[in-house]
Amino acid sequence: QVHVVESGGGLVQAGGSLSLSCTVSGGTFTNYRMGWYRQAPGKSREWVGGVDESGQKTFYTDSVKGRFTISRDNAKDTVYLQMNSLKPEDTAVYYCLAGGERDYWGQGTQVTVSS
Repeated sequence: QVHVVESGGGLVQAGGSLSLSCTVSGGTFTNYRMGWYRQAPGKSREWVGGVDESGQKTFYTDSVKGRFTISRDNAKDTVYLQMNSLKPEDTAVYYCLAGGERDYWGQGTQVTVSS
């Protein structure tokens, strides 16, 4: 059974930073491309960015380019989302996805950015 668990959410003022972590257990981490998604109240879930299995290629949606950085540590079965220069519109529940033959989602972690 594969488990995906996010951590690190919280409340931060606009312009601040937060770092999210996502740990995968029960599977072979290097088999998964990893993605971060978010869902704001009343909106559909949107893709934030992702990283390939090796950690060498990262991808971002335009709205977070230059502010967010995704990295992974394959020795720790963990992917990270470093969020800088946060804006109120970044407020959402952030989800981690382990994508492979099957997709596995975490339960989400709340990020709230106050103005």
